[in-house]
Amino acid sequence: MSQAVITADKLSKTFSTGGNQHHVLKNLDLEIRAGEFTVIMGASGAGKSTLLYALSGIDRPTLGSVTFDGQCISDYTEDKLAVFRRKHCGFVFQQIYLLDNMSLLDNCMAAGLLIQKNRKQVADRAESLLAQLALTQREYQKFPAQVSGGEAQRAGLARALINNPSVLFADEPTGALNSAAGTAVLDALTHFHSGGQTVVMVTHDMKSALRGNRVIYLKDGVVCGECHLGAYTGSDTARHEQLHSFLIEMGW
Repeated sequence: MSQAVITADKLSKTFSTGGNQHHVLKNLDLEIRAGEFTVIMGASGAGKSTLLYALSGIDRPTLGSVTFDGQCISDYTEDKLAVFRRKHCGFVFQQIYLLDNMSLLDNCMAAGLLIQKNRKQVADRAESLLAQLALTQREYQKFPAQVSGGEAQRAGLARALINNPSVLFADEPTGALNSAAGTAVLDALTHFHSGGQTVVMVTHDMKSALRGNRVIYLKDGVVCGECHLGAYTGSDTARHEQLHSFLIEMGW
């Protein structure tokens, strides 16, 4: 069994709204191991994105701790957390946060230059990633408004990978894309995972969830079950039936 990259210990997250306390995560324990493609599913409001943000250091738990690459990050200052995320985490969101006044290539390079000061090395890696994501030089020289949503999201994935993150976090990465563009993004995630990249993805979509080798199901802020699917090999009826049965059992 591979080593744990992230360990969440008795994780709780509470929000106060209008004088009421809303307990989104409740005393949750979870391990993410190196090389896994972990999918987080659950009904709306189950705490999926809150869990992803807590595991990655975007948000702090109310109680409990997160250990990431051997470091307890729960008590880090905001500045220390920001530096940690740049070095260890890659992020892809449903909304594509590319800078409008920079080309796709320059968006990728800007993230790389925060860590690596050798501009040529950063440019070479950015171009290699963009090529792996089927973006040509003509396409990645364009600005975000000049390309399709699928092309922009693939550029966002390249940017997320530019610093060789320990974990790639994806929050509904295909949620705003059509079927063909979404499949291209899922194929890319599968490609990089097969090369050893650890992935944690939140999704409500079964087609996306099938790409994971482990699916955990959240309900009311706790993990109420998990399903181990093994490696993704493409169209697989047994895999689909296994996940579908699990999700029905969970009340999906």
